[in-house]
Amino acid sequence: MNIKQAKDYIKNTVSLYLKRDEYGEYRIPVVRQRPIFLLGAPGIGKTAIMEQIAQELGIALVSYSMTHHTRQSALGLPFITTKKYGDEEYSVSEYTMSEIIASVYETMERSGVKEGILFLDEINCVSETLAPSMLQFLQYKVFGRHQVPDGWVIVTAGNPPEYNRSVREFDVVTMDRLKLLEVEPDYGVWREYARERQLHGAVLGYLDLKKDHFYVMEMTSKGRGYVTARGWEDLSEILKLYEEDELAVSAELIGQYLRGDEVVKEFAAYYDLYNKYKKDYRIAEILQGQASPQAISRAKAAKFDERISLLGLLYDRVETDMRGVMDRVDVLTQLQQLLKPLENVTDMSGTLTRLIETRSKRLHSMREANALSPAEKKREKAVLAFLEEGKKAITIAGCEGTGECYHVLKDQYARSLQNLRRETEGVSASLRALFAFCEEAFEGGNEMLILVTELTVGTASARFLAHFGSPEYQKHKEELMLTERSDALQEEIRKLDL
Repeated sequence: MNIKQAKDYIKNTVSLYLKRDEYGEYRIPVVRQRPIFLLGAPGIGKTAIMEQIAQELGIALVSYSMTHHTRQSALGLPFITTKKYGDEEYSVSEYTMSEIIASVYETMERSGVKEGILFLDEINCVSETLAPSMLQFLQYKVFGRHQVPDGWVIVTAGNPPEYNRSVREFDVVTMDRLKLLEVEPDYGVWREYARERQLHGAVLGYLDLKKDHFYVMEMTSKGRGYVTARGWEDLSEILKLYEEDELAVSAELIGQYLRGDEVVKEFAAYYDLYNKYKKDYRIAEILQGQASPQAISRAKAAKFDERISLLGLLYDRVETDMRGVMDRVDVLTQLQQLLKPLENVTDMSGTLTRLIETRSKRLHSMREANALSPAEKKREKAVLAFLEEGKKAITIAGCEGTGECYHVLKDQYARSLQNLRRETEGVSASLRALFAFCEEAFEGGNEMLILVTELTVGTASARFLAHFGSPEYQKHKEELMLTERSDALQEEIRKLDL
């Protein structure tokens, strides 16, 4: 299966394991809650999907790599204590709490979230001294003498033996305690994730043209070469920071993330071309409806690879702006719900103080539990910033204790809404300019099909179009029959291998 299918399966399994009966007992007893064993090549996103699952279910996540654990750190350290049996006292061995189990309790204490996922990565690379204890743990959720708290589901992961010399294959007895999911790299699925995480346009543009370079494992004269999804994502982040500080990107930098000579060489060349296209075509001018005759002529004469790269540059810019608009829509929607009950409040300052404290505590709690996505963190911080700004405005206005305070907040909200409207109009204008350029430069080629498809399937763009519409998008969507998904269109998309 691919990583998206694995994520859905794990999410459903965790939800079922946490399902309770009318007496509050878990429907599936802890001893029957088989841990999941996610087996797949390194760097394909196993850890990333665990974060997403915890965030989507609103539960905590504690992650551990088992490679560095000794028997003592996993099971706890022995100490001597005294116990009385009958009339006699005896010295007996006890064990301190496992570092892993202690982390679960600490997360519950800090966050207040009582259910979660304990994710143990590289489970099949445990030390020789720890291996015998794994069977007891996998069946009974016990490390040493301490059990994983109720409400915590165990998910494990590991690499197949061909990728890691430290791997020890589990025997049948151990495997019979696990739910095994074998995962293969899949660029199409990863691309959806990459779009949502706003990976660098050069990374996606290159991989759209070189899909076989998405995941590479090979033996070379220098040793094992590898290119992974993790490598591409980490490279994307450093590229953005290098560009922000106007630093030169070299093949040596790229090679620190992609360990394959051919891929490094070709991506470095593509990255240079990508930046040249950005400069030569003047992307900002195109999206302002001021495309130069030279840019249009060049696009008309360009080969398919260059056209696709240009289209990616244009779409990335518009999609980023659409995402920004929809983020603000989400913030204002939350604020609207928060402000409505405040209309008749007299102690506005005190009410806002309590509201800020409550939401700050919730933000801290969810962050401690690793149960908040980057988008949710950003949205919650924006809501808090609005409330804190509103509290200051009330103090400056000197309206404390009167109904006028609500109007101060309402005016602040109205200004934010007006800014959003201006921003939305700007994005809609860029979208019109994008369609106008594609109509003139690509003259009915497959590029329009690709653009409309991207706008249709992209999360941010689809939301923007659903909220604000676009006559140009609707026109081309109907022309291409994307709504009906005709057999001819599906075959055309299949040939393009989108």
